Amino acid sequence: MDLVSGYKGMVGLVFGNENSSSNEDSYVQRLLDRISTGSLAEDRRSALIELQSVVVESRAAQLAFGAMGFPVLMGVLKDERDDVEMIRGALETIVGALTPLEQSKGKNEVQPALMNTDMLSHEAENISLLLSLLSEEDFYIRYYTLQILTALLMNSPNRLQEAILTIPRGITRLMDMLMDREVIRNEALLLLTYLTREAEEIQKIVVFEGAFDKIFSIIKEEGGSEGGVVVQDCLELLNNLLRNNTSNQILLRETMGFDGLISMLRLRGRAYSFTQQKTINLLSVLGTINLLLVGGSEADAGKDANKLTNKTVLVQKKVLDYLLLLGVENQWAPVAVRCAALRCIGDLIAGHRGNLDALASKVLGENHQVEPALNSILRIILRASSMQEFIAADHIFERFCEGNCDGQSMLASTLIPQPYSMTHASIDEDVNMSFGSMVLHGLTSSETDGDLDTCCRAASVLSYVLKDNMQCKERVLRIELESSSGALGHSEPLMHLMVKYLALASGTKHKESKSNTSGNSYIQPIILKLLVTWLSDCPPAVNYFLDLRPHLSYLLELVSDQSATVSTRGLAAILLGECVIYNKSSESGKDSYAVVDAISQKVGLTSYFLKFDEMKKSFLFSAEKSTVPSHKPLSRSAAASMAEIEDVDEQLSSDQKGEDHPILSSMFDSGFVNFVKRLESEIRENIVNIYSLPKTEVAVVPADMEQKTGESDKEYIRRLKSFVEKQCSEIQDLLGRNATLAEDLVKIGGGESSYSDQRATTGSERVQTETLRRDLKEAHQRIEMLKNENTKLESEASMYQNLAGKVESDLKSLSDAYNSLEQANFQLEKEVKALRTSGGRGGGVSAVDVEAAKAEAREEALKESEGELNDLLVCLGQEQSKVDKLSSRLMELGEDVDTLLEGIGDDVGLPEGGEDDDEEDAD
Repeated sequence: MDLVSGYKGMVGLVFGNENSSSNEDSYVQRLLDRISTGSLAEDRRSALIELQSVVVESRAAQLAFGAMGFPVLMGVLKDERDDVEMIRGALETIVGALTPLEQSKGKNEVQPALMNTDMLSHEAENISLLLSLLSEEDFYIRYYTLQILTALLMNSPNRLQEAILTIPRGITRLMDMLMDREVIRNEALLLLTYLTREAEEIQKIVVFEGAFDKIFSIIKEEGGSEGGVVVQDCLELLNNLLRNNTSNQILLRETMGFDGLISMLRLRGRAYSFTQQKTINLLSVLGTINLLLVGGSEADAGKDANKLTNKTVLVQKKVLDYLLLLGVENQWAPVAVRCAALRCIGDLIAGHRGNLDALASKVLGENHQVEPALNSILRIILRASSMQEFIAADHIFERFCEGNCDGQSMLASTLIPQPYSMTHASIDEDVNMSFGSMVLHGLTSSETDGDLDTCCRAASVLSYVLKDNMQCKERVLRIELESSSGALGHSEPLMHLMVKYLALASGTKHKESKSNTSGNSYIQPIILKLLVTWLSDCPPAVNYFLDLRPHLSYLLELVSDQSATVSTRGLAAILLGECVIYNKSSESGKDSYAVVDAISQKVGLTSYFLKFDEMKKSFLFSAEKSTVPSHKPLSRSAAASMAEIEDVDEQLSSDQKGEDHPILSSMFDSGFVNFVKRLESEIRENIVNIYSLPKTEVAVVPADMEQKTGESDKEYIRRLKSFVEKQCSEIQDLLGRNATLAEDLVKIGGGESSYSDQRATTGSERVQTETLRRDLKEAHQRIEMLKNENTKLESEASMYQNLAGKVESDLKSLSDAYNSLEQANFQLEKEVKALRTSGGRGGGVSAVDVEAAKAEAREEALKESEGELNDLLVCLGQEQSKVDKLSSRLMELGEDVDTLLEGIGDDVGLPEGGEDDDEEDAD
C-alpha cells in the first residue's frame, strides 16, 4: 500500500534516519506479528497489552504503529467480536495512538497522533466499523469507540462528517448514546457538539432525531444553570443547531417552546452565588437568546418575520423581566453577565413596537424605591465603572430610539431645565429624578468636578434622542442651563455648553498626553457625534451654532489640530460642512459663503478635503462593520477562567486599532458611518458649487454708469456697452479661474464624488469645450468611415488574391497537359525512328507516310494549344486591368501593393524546354 510505505519512510524522516527508530519499528512489528499470527489467545492478549503500553509512551512507537498497526487491529475489531477483552484492548490501543503526547519544541516536527488520525479516517470502512461497535453491550467498548470518534472529529472533521453522512443510521446510533449511562452520554454529547458546528446536513438529521427534547432533558437532569460542564455542552450543542438556521428555530418554538430556555434565567434569591461554571452557563443561555433575536446571516425573506415572532414569544414568556433582573437590578452578577443581558434587551426591542412599549412601561425596584426601567439603565450609563457595561447599556437606548419618533418625543419631553442646586446634585440623592433631569445632570456635572466622561456618556444618549427627529432637535435647542462660572441668573444654551466642553476636552487631552494613558480620546468624537446629529438637516441648529463667532474659529482650529485624532479632525470637518449645506441664513458673516470663505482662508480647501479622505481610511470608517458586535462563543475547549470572564475591559483594550479609542468601534456603528459618508459627498459638491459660482444676491452699481452732463444719448449708450462688455469679460475670466481651481481641489482632495464628471463651466470656456467636443465627434465619425472603407477594400483585395490563385492553378494544369503532350510526341518520334530503322531493313511502312502522319499530329496539337493559350491570354488581360485599378486605389490609401502581390505568380511560367521544342518544330 503506497500510503503505508510513505508512512514508513516518514518514520526515518522524523527521527533522523531509519536506523534511529529501528528498535521501535522492530519491537512494534514483533508485537503486531504475535497479535495477527499467534495461536494462543493469552499470548495475543499479552502482546496487545504490551503494544498499548509502548504506544502511549513513545512517539516513535506511535508513528511505527500508524505505519503498520491499523490493518491488524481493525481486523481484530472486525473478525473477533466475540472476544470482548481483545476488542477492548484494540480500541484502547487505538485511543493511545490518536492521543497527542507532550508537544515537541520543534514547530515543523510531525505529530504522530495527527498522522495516525489521518491514516485511520482515510478509509470510510473504518468509520463504519467503529459506528457498528456502538451497538455492543459492553460499556468500555462503547466508551473507547466514542473517544476514537471524537479524536478523529477534532483532527479530521470534514472527512468524518462526510463518512457519517454516507453510513446508514450513523447519526441515529450517536443520538442513542445520549440516553446511555452518564459517562457514555457525556462523551456522545461532546462528539455531537463538534460534529454539528459547521455541517448543516448533520444539524437537520440531529434535530429530526429529537435533539431538542434530549438536550433539555439532560439540562433539567443536571440542574439547569446551576449544573456543571455538561449543561455547558448541551447549550453549545443547542447553539450549533440554532445558529443561522431559521427552520430549526421555528421547530423549537412550535414544538418544545422557549420555556426550558427561559427557566434557566430564573435566579433563586438575590444572594445568588455566581461560580465560574454557573457564570459560563448563564452566558451560554444569553448567547442562545441572542441567536433567536438577531437571526442568521442568510438573506431569506422569512428571516425577519421569524425574528419578530421570536421576540414576541420571548416577551410573552416574561424574558424581559429576567433580563432586567440580571442586567440592571442584580449588582452581584459578574460584569460579563450584566453586559450580555443588556445587549439582549437592546436586541429584544429593536424594530419591535410592542417590545419598545413594554420596556418603556417597565418599573424596577421594591416598595417606595421604584423608578422606570429606562431611568435605571440611564443610571448605569452614567455611573458604570466598566466601559463594556456602558457600551451595552448605551446599545439599549440606540435601539429604543431607532425609528421610534414617539419614544424620542417622550424622552425629550422630560428634558426640562432644573434649578442650579438640583442640576448639580448627586444622582444618588434623588432616585425620583426624571430621565431628562438625569441627562442634563450628566451633561453639566463636568462643570463642577472637571470629569468629562459623564458628560460624554450623556451626550451619547442625547444623540439618539435627537437622531432624525426635527421636533426633538428644535425642542432641545431652546434649553438653557444655569452656569456656575457666570453671573447670578446667567443661563447658557445647551448647544453652546457642548461646544465649550468640546474645547475643554482638548485641554484635558493635552494634559493627559504628557502622562502615560491614551486618556479620554473618545470624548471629543462622541461630543462631535452629538453635534453632527443635531445639526443634520436642521437650519435653526446651524444658526444657533454660528451665533457665537468663536465657535467657527475653534472648529477651524480643531480641523487643523495635528494632535487630535483622525476621527476628531474628520468629524470636525463634517460639522463645518453641515454649517454650509444646512445654512439658510442671509446675515453677513454667518451665511454659507462666509463659512466657505473662512475654510478657504484658515484651512485651505485642499487640506480640508484631505481630512475626509484621512477619516475614511481610518479603522473606524474604512471596514464594513456589522450592526451586531461579534462575541466569541463559549465552549468547553475555550472556556474562560473567572478572571478572564470578568475582565471584559481588558478584552476591549486588546482590540484597539491605531490612535482611536477602542470604545469608538462600538459607538460608531455602521449606520452612523454610512450617514457620515453620505454627508461627506454632499458637502464636497456644495462647497465646490459655492466656491466656483458668484454670489448672485449682491449687485453693485458703479457711479460712472450715470449719464454725464452734456453727454449725448448715443455716446452714453456706447460707453455703457463698452463697460458691460468689459465687465462680462472679467466675470467670465474670474468664473473660469474659480471653476478650474475648484476642479483641481477636488482632484487633489480625492475627488471620488459623483459630481466629479459634472463640473460647471461657463462663458467662453463652455463654448470652446463644446466646439472641441463637436470636432472630436466628427473626427471619430470620419475615422470610422475610413475604417469601414479600408475593411471593404481589404475584402476585395482578398477576393482578387483568391482569383489570382485560381488562375495560377489553371496555368499549372495547362502546363502539365502540354508537358504530357510533348512526352506523347517524343514517344511517337521514337516509334517513327524505330519504324525507319525497320523500313531501311525492308519494313512495310514508307517514310513518306510516317512523315505525313507526324506532320498532321503536330498541326492538330498546335491548333489545340494555340486556342487554349488565346483564351487564357484574354482572361489574363481582363484580370490584369482589374489588378491595375485595384493597385492604384490601394496606393491612394497608402497600402504597399508589392507586399500584397508578393508571392503571386512566382511559379507560373512556360515549361522548361518549350522554346527548344518550338525551334525543333521550326526546323
